[in-house]
Amino acid sequence: MRGRTGRSLSAGYVLVRYVSEFLVSGFGSDADILEAARQAGVRHVVLVSSLTVQTYPCLGPAGEKLAVEQLLKNSGMAWTVLRPTQFASNCLLWAASIREHGTVRAPYADTGLPTIHPADIASVARVALTEPGHHGRTYALTGPERVSARQQVEAMAAVLGREVPFAEISRQAAHARMAEVFGAEAADAVLDITGGDVDDAISAVRDTVSQVTGAPARTFQQWVAENATAFR
Repeated sequence: MRGRTGRSLSAGYVLVRYVSEFLVSGFGSDADILEAARQAGVRHVVLVSSLTVQTYPCLGPAGEKLAVEQLLKNSGMAWTVLRPTQFASNCLLWAASIREHGTVRAPYADTGLPTIHPADIASVARVALTEPGHHGRTYALTGPERVSARQQVEAMAAVLGREVPFAEISRQAAHARMAEVFGAEAADAVLDITGGDVDDAISAVRDTVSQVTGAPARTFQQWVAENATAFR
């Protein structure tokens, strides 16, 4: 997405010339991107990081996110950090199985996390980019309620108007499948976060979205309704 006064410098972010930059890390050298932004006259960067930086700092992927946060804070530019929890859109990994009327298989079936609608991350970013008062702030972002994997599949079944079979699988079986997509270390981290090592910090529902935007956080059911075609 490109603003009227913006130009794209690299995959993963948009530069609004001489004002603000929205950065999603991991789509190139973050150090080079930040330096290019600084040299171009950017004054403020809004970075999408992860809640795991706060809740699971010992995990490898969380450490990588924290390193990017520190790069930004040392860049000389003003900054705002967004730390969202699990994305509602992660369940797109089940889309092919659901379209083919197969069984959704997932571990930790009844562990609920406050999954966030990606549009709420965008809404908070828009406010941080365009309104004063957000420099030097870090926002932990969640959805409005905890939703388990089983409840996610039930929500999809309700929207699709048909049964969607669900089967809980072991961590070992899930890891083998997820490692093909994320790599072994990241798969371990995801499994810890989504059920293997859940604590109050990762499962807490936060009202940051409504505080920053003035609108209630979107529900998982709303995300499913808006993206039902992906599962049909």
